[in-house]
Amino acid sequence: MTSRVCGPSAIGQMTLVSILAMVAAAPAAAQHWPNWRGPDHDGTSREAGLPTVWNEQAGVRWKCALPDWGNSTPVIWDKAIFLTCHVEDRDLLLLKIDRATGTVEWTRQVGTDSTPRGTAGVTGEAARGQQKFHATQNLASPSCTTDGEVVVAHFGNGDLAAYDFDGNRLWHRNLQDDYGKYTIWWGHANSPVLVGDAVISVCMQDSLVDLGQPPAANYVVAHDKRTGRQLWLTPRPTSATSEPCDSYTTPMFRPGDEGIEMILFGGQVLDAYNPNNGQRLWQVTGFGGNRVIPGAVVAGDTVYVTQGMRNPLVAVRAGKSGSLDSDTTLWNYDRGTSDSPTPVVWRGLLFFVTNDGFATALDANSGELVWRERLPGQHRASPLAAGDNIYFLNVNGLTTVVAASRSFRKVVENKLDDETFASPVAVAGHLFIRGRQSLYCLGSD
Repeated sequence: MTSRVCGPSAIGQMTLVSILAMVAAAPAAAQHWPNWRGPDHDGTSREAGLPTVWNEQAGVRWKCALPDWGNSTPVIWDKAIFLTCHVEDRDLLLLKIDRATGTVEWTRQVGTDSTPRGTAGVTGEAARGQQKFHATQNLASPSCTTDGEVVVAHFGNGDLAAYDFDGNRLWHRNLQDDYGKYTIWWGHANSPVLVGDAVISVCMQDSLVDLGQPPAANYVVAHDKRTGRQLWLTPRPTSATSEPCDSYTTPMFRPGDEGIEMILFGGQVLDAYNPNNGQRLWQVTGFGGNRVIPGAVVAGDTVYVTQGMRNPLVAVRAGKSGSLDSDTTLWNYDRGTSDSPTPVVWRGLLFFVTNDGFATALDANSGELVWRERLPGQHRASPLAAGDNIYFLNVNGLTTVVAASRSFRKVVENKLDDETFASPVAVAGHLFIRGRQSLYCLGSD
């Protein structure tokens, strides 16, 4: 081991790298993982020859000690890795790490704040209207986004800031200061995305309207990536109340009849927007469930939506407004769905894992159960699909590699000595796994 402590058919295979080239710089996929869930925003990688065997003694190219924890997934552009940490529940840090060596090149303090951990004995309706973060996350849960020119960091207190690759701050603003305080029950964790020159952020949270209070803001907003100037702001009210308003998801994208559509799910609504001006293009209502953690997944003309708190997973026809009791619904699956990890569509199958480790493969076209098997441990990270395999990472550093096939086959289990809540990343033949203590680069030189 070389260790440096440093510090499917057409349904699931359309690549958004080429599609988003119309509105953003098109990355060479092998060198970039520019945002949460990767270059195609869907947890898939076109990498070949990714490692399948590793542990603390073998298969680790380098291991970079981190200043403190966070759940943000690393984002990568060429030789630069960016991730965030919340140090001693005070300093909100952005790190740039060299992809070749694992050396921390620079650290910038974006802000200072502490994680709200409760309501000091206040319960019930009186506790609403304020954040109270879950014990498994802190303010460094949102992932960064980059396009090779700027990197944008976002934190659960609302801090949003852009830097160039030399570490110079371009701008900083706080979304709570600008648009009202966060009311989401378990801590704001939505990650921003870059589309062309726009940084797009979402806020889907408890509206408080059932309490007779002035509505809390729910919105989609875009800022200029170089100046931070607001480009557009679109309110996103829904008919949901209390915790079902909450969504911790990040936008997805698909090609529509009139260009790129940006798709959101939260507040029991699935809708699409024009990322250039914020105009809503279509909307599907009638969803149930509670707050939503798993993100929507787009494959071709289908959007797969996991309704919150283990409610049914629904396949919806994209691009058509309506309700779930209309012809917008293609199929639904209700025999145990994910509460936290986001599904992935690969080779005509939809794969997901529940928090307690039940991995499932469904036929992406019909929703029929293909297989369901128990994996070790608790799971919060979203699975990664690449080549012939699906990578399932549990919270105790154990990755179960499963064949991406219609019959269940466990390829191998690999253990790292760290807690792992962030999802794995694939770039240039290597896997990157962010633990609470260290960032790992896995694979050969």
